[in-house]
Formats: sequence, structure tokens, C-alpha cells
Amino acid sequence: MTTKERWTVYPLLLLAIGLAVRGNTVSQVRVPAVATGTISAETVICKELAIVTPEGQIMVHAGRVKDGGGGRIEIRDASGIDALGLGTSAQSRDGAIEFFGPDGKPIGRLGPHGNPPAQETP
Repeated sequence: MTTKERWTVYPLLLLAIGLAVRGNTVSQVRVPAVATGTISAETVICKELAIVTPEGQIMVHAGRVKDGGGGRIEIRDASGIDALGLGTSAQSRDGAIEFFGPDGKPIGRLGPHGNPPAQETP
């Protein structure tokens, strides 16, 4: 095969292979139907879930605990400061509900190794 033939055949071969691979991958991807901002699915599998405001502020975060540990759901107030935490901590695998004050610091914990928050008497 001469050099001129190689310059003609090889680019066409690579183009044909690329088009063949592209055709297979695109047909396997299924995009869910979106109607008026709603997605309907039987099962959603993800590593992390965040519910955000239109401004991008995270209001609810569900995911893995930083530095190890299990899963955790954190609910934040309008200014983005933690208000409630539900799940495990990095220190232990015990589940608990943690309550946070206006400054974001823990004020109570309801779980096996923590004091329940103070209850108001009626």
C-alpha cells in the first residue's frame, strides 16, 4: 500500500469505526420524559441528593457522612445553616437525630448515646 492510499484509507476506517460506536452508545441511553418540571421514576439511584433554592442555596442534603460513617440527611434553614440532622455520625454507626441552634452548633441529640433535647412542660 502506498502512502497516498494510507492517507485515504485509514482516516475513512477511523471515521467508520467512530460512527459505528457512536450509533451503539446513543441508542442505549434512555432519557426520562420530563413534563412541566416533573420526573417520574420507579427507582432513583444516586450517590448524593441535594434540594436547592432557585438561588442555589442547599436546603436538604442526603448523602454519605464525611470522613467515613453511613448515610445522613441534613435539613437547613433559609440562610443555609444546619437545623436538623438525621442519620449516623463519622464517630459511630449509631443512628440519631441531632438538633442545631441558630448558629449551627449542636444543641441536642436524640439517640442511643446522647441526651434527648429538653422537653417543654405544658
